[in-house]
Amino acid sequence: MLSVEILHEEIEPLDESLQKLMTECLEACAKLEDVQGEVVVTLVTNERIHELNRDYRGVDRPTDVLSFAMNEPGEGEMEIFFDEGEADEVPNMLGDIIISVQKVKEQAEDYGHSFERELGFLAVHGFLHLLGYDHGTPEEEKEMFSRQEQVLEQIGLTR
Repeated sequence: MLSVEILHEEIEPLDESLQKLMTECLEACAKLEDVQGEVVVTLVTNERIHELNRDYRGVDRPTDVLSFAMNEPGEGEMEIFFDEGEADEVPNMLGDIIISVQKVKEQAEDYGHSFERELGFLAVHGFLHLLGYDHGTPEEEKEMFSRQEQVLEQIGLTR
């Protein structure tokens, strides 16, 4: 089972149906990938995602989605050890997904599809990054994007 928490930072909360749609997309992706855990999605402004993109990736411009995986060891971080049996009680924190709602609107218009489709796409895209998928090479991109399309088709968010 996947637990999804949706937060809104400095923006009006999205309609309940859009939040439900995002959750459905993430749950479908988790099922496809056979993963359980917890994920936090924070919806932000272009200004906020610009700051995060600059501070964490060194890219000085707004982007559409950022992912911060909790299961990847960070540089200089200590490994956490659990007593026998304790690890089963600790939730699997997959990480955080940050989405710019302004970028969702802009890109939906640019690509000629619905706000819902773009929102679902970015949620799934961010989630797959949490699981280690990337699109740095043509092969990686093909694999990641085919997974995204599979999930979106299942939810009914086709182009």
